[in-house]
Amino acid sequence: MNRILFESSEIADGIAMCSDARAEHILSVLHGEIGQTLKTGELDGKVGAGEIISINGPTVALRVSHTEESLRPWCDLVLAPPRPRVMKRLLPQLAALGVGTIVLVGAKKVEKDFWGATLLKEKNFRPLFVDGLMQAGTSIMPRLETRRNFRRFVADELDALFPTANRIVGHPGGAPGAPARREGRLLLAVGPEGGWTDDEIELLESRGFSRYSLGSRILRTDTALVALVARLM
Repeated sequence: MNRILFESSEIADGIAMCSDARAEHILSVLHGEIGQTLKTGELDGKVGAGEIISINGPTVALRVSHTEESLRPWCDLVLAPPRPRVMKRLLPQLAALGVGTIVLVGAKKVEKDFWGATLLKEKNFRPLFVDGLMQAGTSIMPRLETRRNFRRFVADELDALFPTANRIVGHPGGAPGAPARREGRLLLAVGPEGGWTDDEIELLESRGFSRYSLGSRILRTDTALVALVARLM
Protein backbone atom coordinates (compact mmCIF):
# COMPACT_ATOMS: atom_id res chain seq x y z
CA MET A 1 0.00 0.00 0.00
CA ASN A 2 1.55 3.28 -1.10
CA ARG A 3 -1.42 5.31 0.15
CA ILE A 4 -3.96 4.39 2.83
CA LEU A 5 -7.45 5.13 1.53
CA PHE A 6 -10.61 5.65 3.57
CA GLU A 7 -14.29 5.71 2.73
CA SER A 8 -15.88 9.08 3.45
CA SER A 9 -17.93 7.37 6.18
CA GLU A 10 -14.70 6.41 7.97
CA ILE A 11 -13.64 10.05 8.38
CA ALA A 12 -15.26 12.26 11.03
CA ASP A 13 -14.04 15.71 12.04
CA GLY A 14 -10.74 15.09 10.28
CA ILE A 15 -10.09 11.80 12.09
CA ALA A 16 -9.88 8.53 10.14
CA MET A 17 -9.88 5.13 11.82
CA CYS A 18 -9.22 1.59 10.64
CA SER A 19 -8.77 -1.82 12.24
CA ASP A 20 -8.59 -4.10 9.20
CA ALA A 21 -5.82 -5.01 6.74
CA ARG A 22 -4.92 -1.33 6.42
CA ALA A 23 -4.19 -1.09 10.13
CA GLU A 24 -2.20 -4.32 9.99
CA HIS A 25 -0.16 -2.87 7.11
CA ILE A 26 0.43 0.36 9.03
CA LEU A 27 1.59 -1.49 12.13
CA SER A 28 3.45 -4.46 10.63
CA VAL A 29 4.89 -3.14 7.36
CA LEU A 30 5.18 0.61 7.93
CA HIS A 31 6.05 0.13 11.62
CA GLY A 32 3.57 2.85 12.47
CA GLU A 33 3.87 4.77 15.70
CA ILE A 34 2.16 7.80 17.17
CA GLY A 35 3.29 10.97 15.42
CA GLN A 36 4.22 9.20 12.19
CA THR A 37 2.90 10.79 8.97
CA LEU A 38 1.54 8.58 6.18
CA LYS A 39 0.16 9.17 2.70
CA THR A 40 -3.64 8.97 2.90
CA GLY A 41 -6.70 9.80 0.85
CA GLU A 42 -10.48 9.61 0.59
CA LEU A 43 -11.97 7.21 -1.93
CA ASP A 44 -13.36 9.15 -4.90
CA GLY A 45 -12.01 12.30 -3.28
CA LYS A 46 -8.79 14.16 -2.59
CA VAL A 47 -5.50 12.86 -1.22
CA GLY A 48 -2.98 14.16 1.27
CA ALA A 49 -1.43 12.97 4.51
CA GLY A 50 -2.43 11.60 7.88
CA GLU A 51 -0.69 11.69 11.24
CA ILE A 52 -1.11 8.71 13.54
CA ILE A 53 -2.66 10.02 16.76
CA SER A 54 -3.53 6.80 18.55
CA ILE A 55 -2.99 3.05 18.42
CA ASN A 56 -5.43 1.01 20.46
CA GLY A 57 -4.85 -2.70 19.88
CA PRO A 58 -5.64 -3.36 16.20
CA THR A 59 -7.23 0.08 15.71
CA VAL A 60 -5.26 2.98 14.28
CA ALA A 61 -6.53 6.57 14.27
CA LEU A 62 -5.06 9.27 12.04
CA ARG A 63 -5.64 13.02 11.79
CA VAL A 64 -5.96 13.49 8.02
CA SER A 65 -5.74 16.46 5.68
CA HIS A 66 -6.80 15.81 2.10
CA THR A 67 -6.37 18.89 -0.10
CA GLU A 68 -4.65 17.57 -3.23
CA GLU A 69 -6.35 16.32 -6.39
CA SER A 70 -5.68 12.68 -7.21
CA LEU A 71 -4.45 11.52 -10.59
CA ARG A 72 -7.54 10.73 -12.62
CA PRO A 73 -8.23 7.76 -14.93
CA TRP A 74 -6.94 8.29 -18.46
CA CYS A 75 -8.58 5.45 -20.41
CA ASP A 76 -11.65 3.21 -20.51
CA LEU A 77 -12.11 -0.44 -21.37
CA VAL A 78 -14.56 -2.70 -23.16
CA LEU A 79 -13.66 -6.22 -22.04
CA ALA A 80 -14.96 -9.66 -22.93
CA PRO A 81 -14.20 -11.13 -19.51
CA PRO A 82 -12.01 -14.15 -18.80
CA ARG A 83 -12.70 -16.65 -16.05
CA PRO A 84 -13.58 -15.17 -12.63
CA ARG A 85 -10.26 -16.18 -11.03
CA VAL A 86 -8.40 -14.32 -13.79
CA MET A 87 -10.69 -11.32 -13.40
CA LYS A 88 -9.96 -11.28 -9.69
CA ARG A 89 -6.24 -10.91 -10.45
CA LEU A 90 -6.89 -8.35 -13.15
CA LEU A 91 -9.16 -5.80 -11.47
CA PRO A 92 -6.61 -4.41 -8.98
CA GLN A 93 -4.10 -3.98 -11.80
CA LEU A 94 -6.59 -2.09 -13.96
CA ALA A 95 -7.34 0.29 -11.10
CA ALA A 96 -3.62 0.83 -10.49
CA LEU A 97 -2.98 1.52 -14.18
CA GLY A 98 -5.63 4.23 -14.37
CA VAL A 99 -8.58 2.60 -16.14
CA GLY A 100 -11.80 4.52 -15.48
CA THR A 101 -14.92 2.78 -16.79
CA ILE A 102 -14.87 -0.95 -17.49
CA VAL A 103 -17.75 -2.49 -19.44
CA LEU A 104 -17.84 -6.29 -19.43
CA VAL A 105 -19.49 -7.52 -22.62
CA GLY A 106 -20.93 -10.87 -23.62
CA ALA A 107 -18.82 -11.76 -26.64
CA LYS A 108 -19.39 -15.16 -28.25
CA LYS A 109 -16.42 -16.86 -26.58
CA VAL A 110 -17.20 -15.67 -23.05
CA GLU A 111 -18.15 -18.58 -20.83
CA LYS A 112 -21.89 -18.37 -20.17
CA ASP A 113 -21.63 -19.15 -16.47
CA PHE A 114 -19.44 -16.07 -15.95
CA TRP A 115 -22.52 -13.87 -15.57
CA GLY A 116 -23.51 -15.69 -12.39
CA ALA A 117 -20.11 -15.12 -10.76
CA THR A 118 -20.20 -13.60 -7.28
CA LEU A 119 -17.29 -11.38 -8.37
CA LEU A 120 -19.81 -9.19 -10.23
CA LYS A 121 -21.34 -8.02 -6.95
CA GLU A 122 -20.00 -4.62 -5.88
CA LYS A 123 -19.19 -5.82 -2.37
CA ASN A 124 -16.77 -8.29 -3.97
CA PHE A 125 -15.13 -6.27 -6.75
CA ARG A 126 -14.90 -2.93 -4.93
CA PRO A 127 -12.17 -4.10 -2.48
CA LEU A 128 -10.12 -5.29 -5.45
CA PHE A 129 -10.27 -1.83 -6.99
CA VAL A 130 -9.33 -0.25 -3.66
CA ASP A 131 -6.28 -2.50 -3.41
CA GLY A 132 -5.13 -1.31 -6.84
CA LEU A 133 -5.69 2.34 -5.99
CA MET A 134 -3.72 2.07 -2.75
CA GLN A 135 -0.87 0.48 -4.70
CA ALA A 136 -0.88 3.32 -7.26
CA GLY A 137 -1.38 6.05 -4.65
CA THR A 138 -4.53 7.35 -6.33
CA SER A 139 -8.12 7.58 -5.12
CA ILE A 140 -10.60 7.75 -8.03
CA MET A 141 -12.65 4.55 -8.16
CA PRO A 142 -13.14 2.77 -11.50
CA ARG A 143 -16.71 2.04 -12.57
CA LEU A 144 -17.71 -1.50 -13.55
CA GLU A 145 -20.75 -2.23 -15.75
CA THR A 146 -22.00 -5.33 -17.55
CA ARG A 147 -23.66 -5.76 -20.95
CA ARG A 148 -24.46 -9.33 -21.85
CA ASN A 149 -25.48 -8.56 -25.45
CA PHE A 150 -22.32 -7.46 -27.27
CA ARG A 151 -23.91 -6.42 -30.56
CA ARG A 152 -26.68 -4.42 -28.92
CA PHE A 153 -24.19 -2.61 -26.69
CA VAL A 154 -21.85 -1.69 -29.54
CA ALA A 155 -24.67 -0.62 -31.84
CA ASP A 156 -26.87 1.24 -29.37
CA GLU A 157 -24.84 2.37 -26.34
CA LEU A 158 -21.15 2.57 -27.15
CA ASP A 159 -21.07 6.04 -28.71
CA ALA A 160 -23.16 7.64 -25.97
CA LEU A 161 -21.13 6.10 -23.16
CA PHE A 162 -17.72 6.69 -24.78
CA PRO A 163 -17.86 9.75 -27.07
CA THR A 164 -14.26 9.49 -28.26
CA ALA A 165 -12.57 8.86 -31.60
CA ASN A 166 -9.49 7.40 -29.92
CA ARG A 167 -10.46 3.72 -30.13
CA ILE A 168 -8.19 0.68 -30.26
CA VAL A 169 -9.07 -3.01 -30.31
CA GLY A 170 -6.48 -5.54 -29.22
CA HIS A 171 -6.40 -8.41 -31.70
CA PRO A 172 -3.76 -10.62 -33.35
CA GLY A 173 -2.92 -9.38 -36.81
CA GLY A 174 -3.27 -5.72 -35.93
CA ALA A 175 -0.74 -3.07 -36.77
CA PRO A 176 2.65 -3.51 -35.02
CA GLY A 177 4.35 -0.68 -33.17
CA ALA A 178 2.74 2.29 -31.48
CA PRO A 179 -0.79 2.96 -32.81
CA ALA A 180 -1.67 6.38 -34.17
CA ARG A 181 -3.20 8.59 -31.50
CA ARG A 182 -6.54 10.21 -32.23
CA GLU A 183 -8.47 12.96 -30.51
CA GLY A 184 -10.03 12.13 -27.15
CA ARG A 185 -9.61 9.78 -24.23
CA LEU A 186 -8.47 6.28 -25.10
CA LEU A 187 -11.07 3.50 -25.32
CA LEU A 188 -9.53 0.03 -25.51
CA ALA A 189 -11.43 -3.14 -26.44
CA VAL A 190 -9.97 -6.53 -25.49
CA GLY A 191 -11.54 -9.88 -26.29
CA PRO A 192 -11.77 -13.16 -24.39
CA GLU A 193 -8.91 -15.64 -24.24
CA GLY A 194 -10.33 -17.33 -27.32
CA GLY A 195 -10.22 -14.01 -29.19
CA TRP A 196 -12.84 -11.88 -30.90
CA THR A 197 -14.79 -13.54 -33.71
CA ASP A 198 -14.53 -12.12 -37.22
CA ASP A 199 -17.97 -10.53 -37.05
CA GLU A 200 -17.21 -8.95 -33.66
CA ILE A 201 -14.01 -7.41 -35.03
CA GLU A 202 -15.88 -6.12 -38.09
CA LEU A 203 -18.51 -4.51 -35.88
CA LEU A 204 -15.88 -2.82 -33.70
CA GLU A 205 -14.02 -1.55 -36.75
CA SER A 206 -17.26 -0.15 -38.12
CA ARG A 207 -17.47 1.94 -34.92
CA GLY A 208 -14.02 3.42 -35.39
CA PHE A 209 -11.75 0.93 -33.61
CA SER A 210 -8.26 0.36 -35.04
CA ARG A 211 -6.64 -3.04 -34.64
CA TYR A 212 -3.48 -3.29 -32.56
CA SER A 213 -1.38 -6.36 -31.81
CA LEU A 214 1.34 -7.14 -29.28
CA GLY A 215 2.83 -9.69 -31.67
CA SER A 216 2.49 -13.35 -32.52
CA ARG A 217 2.71 -14.77 -28.98
CA ILE A 218 -0.58 -16.02 -27.53
CA LEU A 219 -1.03 -14.39 -24.12
CA ARG A 220 -3.51 -14.83 -21.30
CA THR A 221 -6.08 -12.06 -21.01
CA ASP A 222 -4.61 -10.59 -17.83
CA THR A 223 -1.08 -10.57 -19.27
CA ALA A 224 -2.16 -9.13 -22.62
CA LEU A 225 -4.38 -6.48 -21.10
CA VAL A 226 -1.79 -5.19 -18.62
CA ALA A 227 0.82 -5.12 -21.40
CA LEU A 228 -1.54 -3.23 -23.74
CA VAL A 229 -2.53 -0.61 -21.17
CA ALA A 230 1.08 -0.10 -20.09
CA ARG A 231 2.25 0.30 -23.69
CA LEU A 232 -0.50 2.79 -24.50
CA MET A 233 -0.02 4.98 -21.41
